[in-house]
Amino acid sequence: MGDDGCRELQLDLLGSWRLRRDTTVLHVATRQQRLIAALAIRGPNLRSYLVGLLWPEYPDARALESLRVSVHLISRQVPGLVVNAGAMLSLNDRVDVDLHRIRARIRTLHHAGLDGEVGSSLHELRDAEVLPGWYEDWVMFEQSRLRQDRLRAFTAISRQSLARGIYEVAGEAAEAALEIEPLYENAVRLLIAAEILQNNPAAALRSYERYRVKLHVDMGIVPSEALTNLITDALDHQATPRMENLLPAGNSWLAGQPLLHHS
Repeated sequence: MGDDGCRELQLDLLGSWRLRRDTTVLHVATRQQRLIAALAIRGPNLRSYLVGLLWPEYPDARALESLRVSVHLISRQVPGLVVNAGAMLSLNDRVDVDLHRIRARIRTLHHAGLDGEVGSSLHELRDAEVLPGWYEDWVMFEQSRLRQDRLRAFTAISRQSLARGIYEVAGEAAEAALEIEPLYENAVRLLIAAEILQNNPAAALRSYERYRVKLHVDMGIVPSEALTNLITDALDHQATPRMENLLPAGNSWLAGQPLLHHS
């Protein structure tokens, strides 16, 4: 593709929809926003797919006309943003999309593990919500997908930080995981482990009690024996458990593991 000015464009889908050129916000109508967001999230697609995705309640002819008008208006307002290849539409691949960056960051954590910028990664991931307030099915699917990816990333950061002796980061990452899934016992275990290793048994007990009460109220079950033993051993004997007893079993990326573990 030629240099059409899209190199300077930034599309934000995390937090709220926003299209910028450097520091200037470009104002685009809601109908065009939906099309741009769909192309950023779903990638290049046929017009026939996009009309069904964005205007499912319209007759085919009306939906195709709505798509044609949206493409025309985007081309006038932000030339080069949408690549029109006849039956296929796509977003210019020079546009910097924040959702793509966050997914790349998660992949880096998955393949390469922790690095010196784990603190900034935690902050960036913690605030990464896709288009909050948008309730269309295709957006909600992406919201759920990213939440699960973030949950896995926070768990991996917490586990690796514990193993490296970076207990404060381990606790913060576990708390971030619990903001997404409050009943995820692996994250509770990691949080309690971080608090015990920071010589803060009172905080560990509070974390356990919050989880126990919520689990009982929401699900009518009790924490696993392993989690209960972890907290009772630490408090009864005032001893620091062995590291292998603090870390949840299994792969840190939760391959095939259920969110709840109970006896």
